[in-house]
Amino acid sequence: MATIPDSTAVTGWRKSSYSNGDGADCVEVADGVPGLLPVRDSKNPQGPALAFSTGAWTAFVNEVKHGDDS
Repeated sequence: MATIPDSTAVTGWRKSSYSNGDGADCVEVADGVPGLLPVRDSKNPQGPALAFSTGAWTAFVNEVKHGDDS
């Protein structure tokens, strides 16, 4: 995982379909960064973003979807 200090340099941000419906608590992701998936808090678009490798992000999503609830 890496940090992108100025996430405004990344384009193509979109809100997660699982984010809060009232628009207050949203996670945004961006496409178009080869090998990485930037993730940021929509309430702070000028702030930093976390950048995950595509493999790490895929593993995270799979664990959330299919992980053990114990």
